[in-house]
Amino acid sequence: MVATASLTTRPFRPHPPPSPPSPPPNLKKKKNLPACHADSHPYDPYDDAPDPKSIDLIWDGKTLDGWMSLDGKPVSGGWSAKDGTISLKNSIIRTGHIVTRREFGDFELSFEWRLAKGGNSGIKYLVRKYDDRSLGYEYQIYDPNGKPVEAKNSTASIYDLVAPNAKAKSHPTGQWNTAKIVVRKSRIEHWLNDEKVVDTQVGDEHWNRRIAESKFNDVPDFGKNTCGRIMLTDHGSDVDYRKFQFQSFYTNC
Repeated sequence: MVATASLTTRPFRPHPPPSPPSPPPNLKKKKNLPACHADSHPYDPYDDAPDPKSIDLIWDGKTLDGWMSLDGKPVSGGWSAKDGTISLKNSIIRTGHIVTRREFGDFELSFEWRLAKGGNSGIKYLVRKYDDRSLGYEYQIYDPNGKPVEAKNSTASIYDLVAPNAKAKSHPTGQWNTAKIVVRKSRIEHWLNDEKVVDTQVGDEHWNRRIAESKFNDVPDFGKNTCGRIMLTDHGSDVDYRKFQFQSFYTNC
């Protein structure tokens, strides 16, 4: 007699559905995001994702609808938008600074600028209110017109904080210069005429020492915000801007 093995009937278990594909490595979610990187962003679920409509938030190429005065009123006076150029003519009227209606966190902003002889201007970013003052980091634009100027206050510096390197060379007065500001993950870059002239870490001990040695040393928590407005400054000089290219990254500012 041949022995036969007993067979045990096992219950049927269907295979689990396949897991959804993982996002590309450069789009994976990051942990412990700051407040302006909340998961409720309306256009993309992953960190570092660019907003394809960023440029529309600051410049439509025709109007200053994306900007306002410091008291929230529509832009008027010496600021104008015409033929793809934003201009400030202080020979018309002293207007004051203007800021974006929206706040931004990480971003890249490229533009061209042209400054009057002996002029002083700049673009500030991560701007917020400190009591009665609107302050932020500044891409300095300055023509010393033969006068001595401290390096950390020269063109393309982070004004009064970081001097540009030796590659920072402006074109002669009246000519257009290219520029770029990059704010990404606690780092700031300033570019001038296709040269990276500032590349610095924000928030470390060295950075805090720079602030302590600057004109901002009496401003509590200066620059610690991760969201803020962009400002076109009015320092009393005629200045023109054009060819804005703006990319805002995943923020919920």
